[in-house]
Amino acid sequence: MGRPVIAITAETLDKPKGEDTTRYYQIMAKYVAPVVDLMGALPLLLPPIGDQLDTDTLLARVDGVLLTGGVSNVEPRHYQGGESYPGCPHDPDRDATVLPLVKKIIERGVPLFGICRGFQEMNIAFGGSLYQQLHIEADFALHKALVDFDAPADGLYADVHELNIAPDGILARITNGPVQRVNSIHGQGIKRLGDGLRVEGTSPDGLIEAFSVENAKAFALGVQWHPEWKPTQNPMYQAMWEAFGQATRAYAEGKQP
Repeated sequence: MGRPVIAITAETLDKPKGEDTTRYYQIMAKYVAPVVDLMGALPLLLPPIGDQLDTDTLLARVDGVLLTGGVSNVEPRHYQGGESYPGCPHDPDRDATVLPLVKKIIERGVPLFGICRGFQEMNIAFGGSLYQQLHIEADFALHKALVDFDAPADGLYADVHELNIAPDGILARITNGPVQRVNSIHGQGIKRLGDGLRVEGTSPDGLIEAFSVENAKAFALGVQWHPEWKPTQNPMYQAMWEAFGQATRAYAEGKQP
């Protein structure tokens, strides 16, 4: 059997070029690295092309899906969240691609891992909602609502607060204790948890930081933080990628005639 194939969501980037605009589909290298290095898998770019995507063909050919973080936020109309706050970046093509795809991934039993925006996409796909601005809408004190993306990366991605892990879940099975530490680079967060999702971890101020999909046929986990950043330096991060990798290999083996 060859290496598992992992579809990784890309985002849209439009750059002015003279009087025209050049469109790019991009994935940050930090998401590809653990797929290759820790999972031993083959990464496949999943472009945000909306209903042009043949989801049945895609899911027949991949062994896992990684929903990445991104610069943009999901448009609040998808979760009855009112108007966007001024200056909020959006990627409607990614919304149109990923949101209808999430439940199809789960129904087919393909392993799924959502990170940051991907975590929020999973919640919305299951009927949940978001706080658009944690630091304004609610009293959540631990999270970097206003992130300086020009700051040195090691400081930006430093593990800054504790994570309280729920018993008997995916994270409890792969970690060595009920309390871990995670990084925090987000201005939005879960307001209402989607139907059929199980809380896997919360921050000390009560924000949901991780969930799994109840009754999923395979690994289906979403996390708000960024375990793709130097995962071998945090045992829980590494364990998450290894668990995702094991699930994708098992799924690939199950497809063999």
